[in-house]
Amino acid sequence: MRRDVFSEEHDLFRAQFRRFAEAEIEPRIPEWNARGMTDRETWRRCGAEGFLGPNAPEEYGGAGAGFLFSAIVMEELSRVRAHAMMVSLHSDIVMPYLIHYGTEEQKRRYLPGAISGEIILGIAMTEPGTGSDLANVQTRAVRDGDEYVLDGAKTFISNGQIGNLFVVVAKSDPGADPPHRGISLFLVEGDTPGFERGRNLEKLGLKGQDTSELFFHECRIPVANRLGQEGQGFKILMQQLQQERLCIAVASIASCRRSLDDTLAYVKEREAFGQRIAGFQNTQFKLAELATEIEIGQAFIDKLLVAHVRGDDVVSEVSMAKWWSTDLQKKVAAECLQLHGGYGFMAEYPISADYADAAVQSIYAGSNEIMKVIIARRLGLE
Repeated sequence: MRRDVFSEEHDLFRAQFRRFAEAEIEPRIPEWNARGMTDRETWRRCGAEGFLGPNAPEEYGGAGAGFLFSAIVMEELSRVRAHAMMVSLHSDIVMPYLIHYGTEEQKRRYLPGAISGEIILGIAMTEPGTGSDLANVQTRAVRDGDEYVLDGAKTFISNGQIGNLFVVVAKSDPGADPPHRGISLFLVEGDTPGFERGRNLEKLGLKGQDTSELFFHECRIPVANRLGQEGQGFKILMQQLQQERLCIAVASIASCRRSLDDTLAYVKEREAFGQRIAGFQNTQFKLAELATEIEIGQAFIDKLLVAHVRGDDVVSEVSMAKWWSTDLQKKVAAECLQLHGGYGFMAEYPISADYADAAVQSIYAGSNEIMKVIIARRLGLE
């Protein structure tokens, strides 16, 4: 069914990026999975073709094309299972912090490189003892003249190994009441003295995507690298989470569709008890149900894409979409793996990777339990 959210121009862009993804990205996925990280050359190739930050302002090298072009990139990367290539994190989660809250000097220093792929972005929120409770981060940023001194540790940081510019969440005023008023954001370059990358963490899924520990020990950064005003960090984070959670939902539904398509092809070929698996009523019912739920999810997310681009406040709705689509992704992967039988458990069949990769979707970018808390509060159920 044609999705009315996209224009002919979007369709042409999708065709262009699909060709690029199939030729330049998909063949590299096995290598990335083996080494636990993508390569810089592919990032630069993406930048050269205009696929990084397509909605970034033209004056810094972007296309100013709008968020729907970014959504297409997310969907097409999910289609080829290039989860290692965290373009949405780079272009649509971290880059907007620079675009919306950076000084002119910060924008001119960092945005052109981020758009070209020379600078790879990450965001350091989560800490070993602090998950979704951002107001109580323990990383400290102490003002010392024209510098801040950062001390602390972060974990589960995507692009932690390959990234070379991070938005770091730190407590600049430990005595603030309420605590969230003491949070500030800082731009930390990867070669800053006192900044150290820890392990590239081994994970259940997303094998090719580097996820790291980061450490700050008397890490001195200039005051000019503070992003936004001191004490405004938590407010800035909250303002950007709508888009972050929409990004997760967009990619989740696209992943659901790929798992379903591969399973439809498999059951039409595989035989058991003298007939194709597709001929069993259980198979037909299971896949009919999954196909229906995916279409329902897609319709909801397309509606949210339109509302988000229009500038609407859809925090409740994207929270609904994030938890519902990621739970659906886990369900689809599990049901589709079951229909593959023993072969689904074998690494040579991509559905096994789909199953492992889906597990984290309901955890990061705010756990699904947190999404339900947000929805409940906005329903007046505090």
